[in-house]
Amino acid sequence: MFARLIAVQVLWLIVGCGPFLLLPGGKLDGAAKPAPSDWSNTVDVDTVQLETNPNDPYSVNIWAVGMGPVLYVHAGANRSRWVENMQTDRAVRVRIEDDIYELQATRVEAQDEFDRFSDAYQEKYGSRPSNENVVEAYLFRLEAAAPGEMHPD
Repeated sequence: MFARLIAVQVLWLIVGCGPFLLLPGGKLDGAAKPAPSDWSNTVDVDTVQLETNPNDPYSVNIWAVGMGPVLYVHAGANRSRWVENMQTDRAVRVRIEDDIYELQATRVEAQDEFDRFSDAYQEKYGSRPSNENVVEAYLFRLEAAAPGEMHPD
């Protein structure tokens, strides 16, 4: 019994509040920084942490593709909890290493933008994204949040 209690406590210390592997987490910790004007620095970053739902933070580990001033995240046709959250409230936070960026999510609705993303996704990850039909798939453009739409601390 004591060993299980210690194991649970160690796991809690490892996981903390952020997402761990495939397990979602809560509010992300880190230093807030202004969003870059060019996300090309993410080319060597496989996974970022995405926080949605500022009133009850929900965070996940996810692949992301940066293209100029926009960071993209893709859920395929999976209408997961983070997708639902972004469709309700566009305010998101992304953590890359120790830095937090406050952004706004907008679902991509133009097939040509989706196609450009798919090409960049393939270049970065070595395969095409699942379901490239813009009507069926959930692709979100993350951009710098307007000053009035930042997360409260």
